[in-house]
Amino acid sequence: MTEEALKLARVLWDYHQLQHTPIPADAIVVLGTNDLRVAEFAAELYHRELGQTVVCTGGVAHSTDLLKTNWPRSEAGMFAEILRKRGVPEERILLETRAQNTAENFRFTRALLRQAGLRPRNIVIAVKPFMQRRAWATLAVEWPEMPASVASPQMALDEYFTAELTPDKIVNIIVGDLQRLWVYARAGYSAPQRIPDDVRHAYDGLVALGFTQHLLPETAAHQNSE
Repeated sequence: MTEEALKLARVLWDYHQLQHTPIPADAIVVLGTNDLRVAEFAAELYHRELGQTVVCTGGVAHSTDLLKTNWPRSEAGMFAEILRKRGVPEERILLETRAQNTAENFRFTRALLRQAGLRPRNIVIAVKPFMQRRAWATLAVEWPEMPASVASPQMALDEYFTAELTPDKIVNIIVGDLQRLWVYARAGYSAPQRIPDDVRHAYDGLVALGFTQHLLPETAAHQNSE
């Protein structure tokens, strides 16, 4: 990973984040992913009294791409296990284990809460840092009437990398997540987002450097995926 690539990736990293201050809510909706730190962060939000119910949403969505986990259970199941270990009471946790993509995360969570007799007035969405903008754009289509704030562990790109979430893997995913903003907006799966010139320049630069493993065909109307 060259410094040139990291410099461009930091531009995308910053753009993906919305800089919300999480607002106390009736429910915390935790979007499943391959990063268990999101579950740890959601437990922190609960203990800070930023939500009374915690919904873990995510099935076994990725088996062949950069987001595969090889976990023995669903993303929601893995996240719920961490919440319990972090002291979140069992009765405060709801599991949604069917979702295969971000749109379904919100669609199925909405239905699950309704089935549980819960009518949250607002939610906090807990996600990995570079998923904030796409989660927000998807919520605007799937659950537009729901007031929400978006929250993530606070860290710089260089702090995010781990032995499993390597710089090469993460930068490829970040590039693909940016492209999904306009691909999914064109297909009607998420709300359009303004892409500043410096962000588009950084994206083009990373694509030119070969960070293309998580890109979609531009003309394909894919279902919204993680």
